[in-house]
Amino acid sequence: MNRKYVSIYLLRCPVKLLIVFQLWLCFVPMALRAQEKYDVHGKVTDEKNTPLPGVSVSEQGSKTGVVTDGEGVYRINVSGKGAQVRVSFMGYNTKVLSINGEHVLNVSLQPQSKQLNDVVITGYGKTSKKNIVGAISSVNAGEFTQGVIGSPSMLLQGKVPGLTITKSGNPNQAPSVILRGPSTLRSGAQEPFYVIDGVPGVSIDLVAPDDIASIDVLKDGASTAIYGARAANGVIMVTTRRPKTDQLYLSYNAYVGAEQVSKRLGMLTGDELRKYLADNGQVLAPANDQKIPGTQQPVNTDWQKEVQRTAISQNHNISLMGNSKGTTYGFSVNYLDNPGIIKGSSMNRLGLRANVGQRVFDDRLRLDFSVFNTTTTQNNVPTDVLYNMLNYLPTVSVTQPDGSFTEDYAGNIRGGSNPVALIANNTDKTKINRMLANGLAEVTILPGLTYTLSLATQREQYNQDIYYNSLSVLAKGNNGRATRKAYTNARNIIESYFNYSKTFGKHNIKLLGGYSWQEDHNGDGFGVTTQGFVSDALSYNNLSLSNPPFGTVVFDNSAQTTLTTLRLISYYARVNYQYADKYYFQASLRNDGSSAFGKNSRWGYFPAASIGWRMTQENFMKSARFLDDLKLRVSYGVSGNSFGFDPLTAQLQYGPVGRYYDNGVLLNSIAPVQNPNPNLKWERTGMFNGGLDFAILKGRISGSVDYYDKQTSDLIWQYPVSTTQFIATTLIANVGKISNKGIEAVINAEPFSGKNFTWRTSVNVAHNTNKVSSLANDQFTLKDIPVAILGGKGQSGNWSQKVIEGQPVGTFTLWHYLGKDKDGISTYQKADGTTTTSPSSADFMIAGNAQPKITYGWNNTFIWKGFDLTLFLRGVSGNKILNATLAAVNTPTDAKVTNVSKFTLQESYNDKNSYLVSDRFLENGSYLRLENLALGYTIKTGNARISKLRVYGNVNNVFTITKYTGIDPEIDLGGLTPGIDVRNYYPKTRSFILGLNASF
Repeated sequence: MNRKYVSIYLLRCPVKLLIVFQLWLCFVPMALRAQEKYDVHGKVTDEKNTPLPGVSVSEQGSKTGVVTDGEGVYRINVSGKGAQVRVSFMGYNTKVLSINGEHVLNVSLQPQSKQLNDVVITGYGKTSKKNIVGAISSVNAGEFTQGVIGSPSMLLQGKVPGLTITKSGNPNQAPSVILRGPSTLRSGAQEPFYVIDGVPGVSIDLVAPDDIASIDVLKDGASTAIYGARAANGVIMVTTRRPKTDQLYLSYNAYVGAEQVSKRLGMLTGDELRKYLADNGQVLAPANDQKIPGTQQPVNTDWQKEVQRTAISQNHNISLMGNSKGTTYGFSVNYLDNPGIIKGSSMNRLGLRANVGQRVFDDRLRLDFSVFNTTTTQNNVPTDVLYNMLNYLPTVSVTQPDGSFTEDYAGNIRGGSNPVALIANNTDKTKINRMLANGLAEVTILPGLTYTLSLATQREQYNQDIYYNSLSVLAKGNNGRATRKAYTNARNIIESYFNYSKTFGKHNIKLLGGYSWQEDHNGDGFGVTTQGFVSDALSYNNLSLSNPPFGTVVFDNSAQTTLTTLRLISYYARVNYQYADKYYFQASLRNDGSSAFGKNSRWGYFPAASIGWRMTQENFMKSARFLDDLKLRVSYGVSGNSFGFDPLTAQLQYGPVGRYYDNGVLLNSIAPVQNPNPNLKWERTGMFNGGLDFAILKGRISGSVDYYDKQTSDLIWQYPVSTTQFIATTLIANVGKISNKGIEAVINAEPFSGKNFTWRTSVNVAHNTNKVSSLANDQFTLKDIPVAILGGKGQSGNWSQKVIEGQPVGTFTLWHYLGKDKDGISTYQKADGTTTTSPSSADFMIAGNAQPKITYGWNNTFIWKGFDLTLFLRGVSGNKILNATLAAVNTPTDAKVTNVSKFTLQESYNDKNSYLVSDRFLENGSYLRLENLALGYTIKTGNARISKLRVYGNVNNVFTITKYTGIDPEIDLGGLTPGIDVRNYYPKTRSFILGLNASF
């Protein structure tokens, strides 16, 4: 036993000794490393020496990290005296600092927007601001226009030179966005091309404003040409918020806003109308001169007040983001409720966004997946409400003693409809669901060589429900009329491209090559209108209960419910070359193919080239120490416009042209309604751009100046053709040309920066000259295009604008007002120079145009200790507005059946021409608006877990300086009929907002 025991013991000893030795090998180095731990502490501040809480401080190359407390103080144990510390915080440039044996390390972070190495997103890549050789404007989240924002494009209003954005107070109306002037004749084809997180051609309304980190606007042809046939109107690149390394970020942004109409049109009260009529020997019909029930007091109804309200809007955004151990994730929820200041109108939106990313194989492979989803509910009121709140008689009450609305169903004693009844008796609801899913894989194949594959799908579902009840004047005698429409649009996108970057000596080269595939399925749906309901109780919810007379059921055959499939295939390449951080060259080429165009013209090439020279890198500029950066840029690029096209645009189309009897059965007759054009192609825009970027006084003053010459050819329009050669009477063809030339300038400055007070200011200004160069060629002839047929009493066939060669889009053609004759009747100039009281269409004259000569914006931010004050002014100059609304309510001869404006008090009651749309109502559209006044306070909580807590108050549309007499001078500048205020203007609002920004 002893012998055996000794043997086993001897056998086990080496094993035990080995285990002990291995443990020693493990623990001793750990102990040694523990002994080498090095304490570092300090304070992190911003450029104003204000402490920054919540800043991530970590040892470079390790997982050791801490965050600063409420006073910006941190303490971290690093591996040794030679370690490096990485300091990062959202909105500031990251710093990596060597300890060099120090125990105290204080760090000052600089805002990203002040640095030349700001990252700017370009097509299929990114670069630093100092390396840009095109005209690109960047706006970061802190610079966005504030307010009750329904569409993210409104964040840029007044912030980007050359970008004109206009919008009324209607929460459901999309803003008009035009970059560097109108360059097409097709309505709906003037919008820029939107790219969200690298996914091209998606809806801008998919992303919530609070989720946007920055927006880059690509303006010149060299920058946009990489997107080829869809980039002629410019490209807007949206980058959403993503966390930085070792950052966990939770934020809550919210506001509540009260919106009111900013101005009301001056209409007569009931008493004023009665006096005006009495002064002219007139009297109201008894049915139109009502008394308040139970009294003998006359009725004075303020119809604008009856249909308008103070709208309480609210917005909430919760966002959670994190980045740790190669994994990034983010999730946000946004809720916006914007009722609108017209009763019955509203917009409600719920948005969700989620993304997750992972880096694996030593960061050689990056995977990313993101989803956006928004559900928007819109309630609209009939446009008749906006006109009738002005012209409906103020001498009648809203309702009768029996509770019914005061209404003139016969239409012979009152020239209008009760606007309150129009809201109550008509329902128009639209629900829109949008979804975007995007998966991305980026692999580093070799040092400097990466391959990116992006797969995206977008879905849009529209459901529109309209019901005019049995009391609606819009459907008299129909016993209720219902319309239901449902359709889906779908888009699938594949982007596959290589990026290669190589630096050798003073040379740097970047190469891009890729392939793009897109397929759209649009108009997958149907629509139907029916009538004859026994009850209004179910509204539009059960169409089977209708009892329509024969032939009254109508099926929707619009483009929205016409199924089409569109395919786009593209190949693209780009080269960037840089020498000594001094000379820059960029060239790109894109080859696009589209099934929307004629079989002979489905492919097109879009080339671009640009050069840059950073003069401050030259030896002869070294003595100019005040000059931090001076760069000259020159570029030329060609891009296209294919918006608004589908595969049926260039094809022979058949449609209903009437009905006929066959064997006693009434059938629809079908015939050709559109000629085919195998040569139809996209519009092409060639743009030259010359620019100068500068920064002086250590970046405290910076800016740029750009000149551009933008020439668009192959404009698409319907031209009259002979039926001896064609089946139909018109042909869609490429013929016309449009020119836009302009200058843009922007200056950013920090006039004062101290420990407790900072003033930052930014000014941008732009001038554009637009001209329709031609509308005809050797094959097609077109003298002009009459547009803006506004209608109105006796004017249904008249036009107020024309597209004319040599004139800008938006040129007014009006009668020239000469004053009153001896009888007080308005007179006008005839074409031969004589005077008449009965003008004809032959007497229209060019009277000005709606295009502004100058647009500008001026933003100021003042920071004093924890307070921040923002004042933002913007405006336009040199444009005209046609106040057709004032003309329509200037009808003294109708004052017994409709209300008139205070302007009419100066008119003769016998002036039968007072309402005619002439240059008498063409007004100066220039204005200066204090768009935003905001005061905020950042609270120092002393809690390291709360990185930011800011409360603020904000007023939008504070005041407007203008000579325009209408409701508001911000009139839509999009389409072919810009600058017209025409009886359906939804009033501009003034909003008062209280908000909170909190991050943890």
